[in-house]
Amino acid sequence: LLQELGSSVREIIFPRGKKHTSSTARQKQQSRAIEFLQGVFPILRWGRDYKASKFKNDLMAGLTLASLSIPQSIGYANLAKLDPQYGLYTSVIPPLIYAIMGSSREIAIGPVAVVSMLLSSMIAEIQDPLADPVAYRNFVFTVTLFAGTFQALFGLFRLGFLVDFLSHASIVGFMGGAAIVIGLQQLKGLLGISHFTTKTDVVSVLHSAFTSIDHPWSPLNFVLGCSFLIFLLFARFIGRRNKKLFWFPAIAPLVSVILSTLIVFLTKADKHGVKIVRHIKGGLNRSSVHDLQLSGPQVGQAAKIGLISAIVALTEAIAVGRSFASIKGYYIDGNKEMLAIGFMNIAGSLSSCYVATGSFSRTAVNFSAGCQTLVSNIVMSITVLVSLEVFTRLLYYTPTAILASIILSALPGLIDIRGAYYIWKVDKLDFIACIGAFFGVLFASVEIGLLAAVTISFARILLNAIRPGIEALGRLPRADVYCDMNQYPMAVKTPGILAVRINSALPCFANANFIRERILRWVTEEVNEIKESTEGGIKAVILDVSNVMNIDTAGILALEELHKELLVHEAQLAIANPKWQVIHKLRLAKFIDRIGRGWIFLTVSEAVDACVSSKLTALANC
Repeated sequence: LLQELGSSVREIIFPRGKKHTSSTARQKQQSRAIEFLQGVFPILRWGRDYKASKFKNDLMAGLTLASLSIPQSIGYANLAKLDPQYGLYTSVIPPLIYAIMGSSREIAIGPVAVVSMLLSSMIAEIQDPLADPVAYRNFVFTVTLFAGTFQALFGLFRLGFLVDFLSHASIVGFMGGAAIVIGLQQLKGLLGISHFTTKTDVVSVLHSAFTSIDHPWSPLNFVLGCSFLIFLLFARFIGRRNKKLFWFPAIAPLVSVILSTLIVFLTKADKHGVKIVRHIKGGLNRSSVHDLQLSGPQVGQAAKIGLISAIVALTEAIAVGRSFASIKGYYIDGNKEMLAIGFMNIAGSLSSCYVATGSFSRTAVNFSAGCQTLVSNIVMSITVLVSLEVFTRLLYYTPTAILASIILSALPGLIDIRGAYYIWKVDKLDFIACIGAFFGVLFASVEIGLLAAVTISFARILLNAIRPGIEALGRLPRADVYCDMNQYPMAVKTPGILAVRINSALPCFANANFIRERILRWVTEEVNEIKESTEGGIKAVILDVSNVMNIDTAGILALEELHKELLVHEAQLAIANPKWQVIHKLRLAKFIDRIGRGWIFLTVSEAVDACVSSKLTALANC
């Protein structure tokens, strides 16, 4: 285990294929030390070639990114049921850590809507944010620490496949359901409702919204929020129609915050029912080391929520990073990304931040603004830090309806109707996973939606494993190639010989009996057909195991039972093109001795020729 771990760490940290040609041991040690540092901190590699021309692009991209990040971070903190400054804190430390350790050039790090909603919905069931906001905040920091730890461990142990359990179809459904739930929750901010449900299912949210109409609410709040929502959606539309105006939707949220704050301040609208943010604590991120709750009965719950949020955050970040990396033509190592994201969240949990990840909307803005490297994240982080020091007092009169409008304007990017239609058109089982995640989030909870998506994906995998494809093979005319007869109707069967291909990487306890019964059923059907037409029957069954990577004891027992059944029908079993793992286990089980070493072949064609020769020899002897 220690050797495997060491090998895993070396693969992540040290560049592949790097050879040491130094003549002395000291030079080799220095070279490996440099490789280690460059592997852990990629900025040391690309930073050496950084030029002033790149900084000009990164500076403009970072400032544009900050103009979008500041209002969004405040809104997402509100969505996570935290004070506004914690959203801004999350846009300072994690981007700096990722800029040092990350490998994606375009990704924009910070708080995102889905993770914010995930945390607020799951943690609110354990710790009430209204009854004890300090305990709720500390629990969020603890969850962030666990999330970062899990993410770093995933990268260290190369467990990236765990993220893949959330398939593309599941993510499409989950994001769509989460976007609708987040949008409905913003009715509280738009209507200025004081008492609103903490549940996330659509039925509870709609019920709370309708019942709250009887209670006092502010029409001015609604008018102000909807007016700026229309402006934000219009800016988004303009930016999509004209790519050169990408900066317009990027600065629109900040413009909305400034204008709405001025309107409320000049008209004294806060005295007429418009709810405002009020005090935002400025200054640098304070240490939260002593706020972490690493003992007590709720540590297990914090670890569970941390694991779920870690997987969701990684899924979004890696998907965003890889999509933009493919456009630029470079590759991102998923395990290194997990390591970088994990360490940035660990550092964030110690500096009053909650779970951060890559944002698709902000990454698209960063990309459109012409960013060249991760320096744009550093510029954005410094700009947010300056805002914390200087401008937070000016946001006292910012209406909460504007924060709701900013969140609502970002939600259309999470609903991928074209993607859902594409999934439906291509693969109906994938669409079931998509719909399961969508309705799970919409009508139950975030956890149920994720559980439904993973369960349906697992069920599909199990279905394919339990009932693998088994093909009857025939020879193509004027060739020695044997193909599936359903796919190639012109393929011809060899009389008296049944050639079968097993399309399972692992014949095991879950599918071995299905494979054996399916082959025996074919043998019986062939025997009945031949008896009706001519005398004779199946003399040989050839198993093409070229797709079989390995086999367990249950699979070997099924082969032995198949061999015995075929002997009853006076038929010989032959095996074609086995992998070395398979032939090794068959030899250890002495199965090869039972069927005869002469009945193992390299190709199906050789096996058929041998069976035909054996059949002719038997007829001659008769």
